[in-house]
Amino acid sequence: MNKINLGLIGFGTVGSGLVKILRDKKSYLTRKIGMEIDIKKICDKDLVSKRNVSVEKSLLTRDFRDIVDDPQIDVVVELIGGIHPAKEIISDSLKKGKNIVTANKALLAQEGQELFALASDKGKNIYFEAAVGAGIPIIKSVREGLAANKFASVFGIVNGTSNFILSSMSDNNCSLSQALTEAKKLGFAEKNPTLDIEGIDSAHKLILLTYLCFGRFVKLEDVFVEGISRISLADVNYAKELGFEIKLLAIAKKEGEDLEVRVHPTLIPREHLLSSVGGVFNAIHLSSDLAGDLLFYGPGAGQLSAASAVVADLIDLTQDIKAGLFRPTLNIIADNSIKRLRKIDDFESRYYIRFLALDKPGVLAHISGILAKFGISIASVTQKERRKTQIVPIVMIIHEAKEKNLRAALTAIGKIGAVKEEPVAIRIEQA
Repeated sequence: MNKINLGLIGFGTVGSGLVKILRDKKSYLTRKIGMEIDIKKICDKDLVSKRNVSVEKSLLTRDFRDIVDDPQIDVVVELIGGIHPAKEIISDSLKKGKNIVTANKALLAQEGQELFALASDKGKNIYFEAAVGAGIPIIKSVREGLAANKFASVFGIVNGTSNFILSSMSDNNCSLSQALTEAKKLGFAEKNPTLDIEGIDSAHKLILLTYLCFGRFVKLEDVFVEGISRISLADVNYAKELGFEIKLLAIAKKEGEDLEVRVHPTLIPREHLLSSVGGVFNAIHLSSDLAGDLLFYGPGAGQLSAASAVVADLIDLTQDIKAGLFRPTLNIIADNSIKRLRKIDDFESRYYIRFLALDKPGVLAHISGILAKFGISIASVTQKERRKTQIVPIVMIIHEAKEKNLRAALTAIGKIGAVKEEPVAIRIEQA
């Protein structure tokens, strides 16, 4: 075989970027890989909107069956996202003997085990480099370059939208809503950014990283997920005063026989490399037994960076075909030292806490007393000077405490009449 025929399903931002790369670099890629990648058919619901690349009308279709059922197509590139009909497209394509390239982290996080098993049964592969980190080659690095390593942790910034928002709040002294409006204007946020803002997109990516690093497929409902919607400009500024930046982190970490898998806003010390990752950039930190600590950094969004990862998968596919190789996606060895998932209630951390309370005698003592009752020790406390109202912010850093104890204490504190808003608590990661 000196040519593979490609069917593309999803001609949006990344899909049009893929077509552009394959067209603009056709001669270069053919020389580099010794095989031609030919686009045989492109499917999308919207064939009217203008793209930055033009294609012949004969290539276009609105019916994905024109690709799935075509025996001449060797590989299906699925870039529509979501669960349905993406799952049916991939499963039917595998059953018809086609390899798959996808950037669909939501589908793989929720249905990956079933699809990977089907691919293995059919002797085909699912390539998914673009599902995590866009152009950052984290999947290939973990599966191949670091194959001899065992991992203690993987954590990082894996959502460009939320990172752009938090960076804008910090750099431009603007509110979350203002930063989100700017992100939409620049094309860094979806019309409905809920998956990004509430941490679900990060959780999907973390599930895939956890599987690759620890050999455990974690269900979405078993991942603790907290987004950035409650982060205020005040929190960002207080954190900076204390020497921290706030980032939305995705974290999978071994603690003895436990595995923690969580996504939440985190205070990171300014001296840590992740604190300086700004804009839509992503950064993923790996801690391994042989290679040590590694940091992967690059744009986490963008047409060409994501499309570049899809092309990388296509190149891997061509080389596997030429060599007659089959590398089952499920060929991951589980870390048998992990016995259980640690529930968030048992998680221990230092915390940043902010209260809004009436400025009157005894309030701070009352709050401190409740914390002490739950075995929580205060490391530092700052009470800002009152200005126009009788309400003042109280900011605390507490020593390491169990999550369930802190939550119980905050519930009790929230019932104090002098406390005027639900307290804000943000975990501190020393990393």
